[in-house]
Amino acid sequence: MDKRTFLKNTALLAATAALPSSLWALVKNDRLRVAHIGVGNMGAADLAAISSHDMVDMVALCDVDTSYLAAAKKLHPNAKTYTDYRVMFEEMSDDIDAVIVSTPDHTHAPASMMAMEHGKAVYCQKPLTHHVSEARAMRKIAENKNLVTQMGIQVHSFYDYKLATLLIQDGIIGKVKTVHAWSPKNWGYDGPEPKGSDPVPKTLDWNLWLGTSAEREYKEGYYHPMNWRKLLDYGCGTLGDMGVHIFDTPYNALELDVPKTIKNTCRKPNGFGFPEQNVVQYTFPGTKYTTDEMIWNWYDGKGAPERHKDLKLPNKEKLPGQGAMFIGEKGRLLLPHFMQLPKHIVDGKYVDLNLSKYTDLGKPTTDYDKESNKHYHQFVDACLGKDKCTAPFSYASRLTETILLGVIAGRFPNKTLHWDSENAKFSEAEVNALLEAPYREF
Repeated sequence: MDKRTFLKNTALLAATAALPSSLWALVKNDRLRVAHIGVGNMGAADLAAISSHDMVDMVALCDVDTSYLAAAKKLHPNAKTYTDYRVMFEEMSDDIDAVIVSTPDHTHAPASMMAMEHGKAVYCQKPLTHHVSEARAMRKIAENKNLVTQMGIQVHSFYDYKLATLLIQDGIIGKVKTVHAWSPKNWGYDGPEPKGSDPVPKTLDWNLWLGTSAEREYKEGYYHPMNWRKLLDYGCGTLGDMGVHIFDTPYNALELDVPKTIKNTCRKPNGFGFPEQNVVQYTFPGTKYTTDEMIWNWYDGKGAPERHKDLKLPNKEKLPGQGAMFIGEKGRLLLPHFMQLPKHIVDGKYVDLNLSKYTDLGKPTTDYDKESNKHYHQFVDACLGKDKCTAPFSYASRLTETILLGVIAGRFPNKTLHWDSENAKFSEAEVNALLEAPYREF
């Protein structure tokens, strides 16, 4: 089935089979029966966090690598195991309430869309999708079916990020005109495409790992398990990895929508990997928390960010390794990534924060496991009718679309692209082919 048919069919199913959100308060025995797709690396962390909720029963585990599957099975011996999520849904859809998708980016939408076709709540790792068309389709089916959904941006629920959101919305630095965000990580690849092939590991089903992406020979060290983020067909580069986390708070706090223009300053495309260094500039229409137009600058790769007067800190301090700086009409707010309090800067000096009005947030903490579990447990509680997700697909799809537009701009370096959000296309016609990609039958 090609991608266009797949997305059309899922949209039709969503429109004709809407489910009330109250369904999730009626799960079997008031416990949530969960299936987990992708249980290695970040998937293992997701599995641990979700299963730590005392109202969760892990009923199914799925991974294309049987070594990861075996490790997860030891932790959850009562769960059924699968290498193909399609078979899992065919055999036990009636025994599943919610699905966690922790696969490489190119599999997020195919697996999540199939789960939602079956009426399941979905927690999907970031970025929500690999292509803009998928992000819009996932938002549509989630809303039409009234499903509980959450994107895996754990820091969205961290104390310091929630505090920064409230500080910005309370006008601590006035209307924001610019945001700078950065990560020196390098999820890019400037080298040549590898030649030849290597034997596929005995534990790996390479066809299932490729999934809907184009056919490709296996080459050790380039794809599974870790380096796929660097490559066009599978990941979304550093912007699609760290950018989603670091841009989340500015995006949420300023109530941004999708941008008007995007420009990525980077090397010429090589057709295989993402650039190792990117400087991406977005312009956004204004909101009640910004000036009439808001500029967001992203820097990644070795040495990021670039020198800028907006980024000078008091006392000649060094910037945190990763983070964001809000530039407002009345000062600046620095938000390190992560688990550090934001810092208020006025006229080149730090100003103490008054946290007395934010006691509802609790107390600052550096306990990562405790903070991280909040986001996962919020999803479980929402499925049980006891809470509401703060990063549902209605929000996550727009954030992901914004991020992906910057990723696409890296294929047209140093060129300002103009985005028509209403019609979901660029003014530059040659760019529109990258909004989606054909699905391979596998």
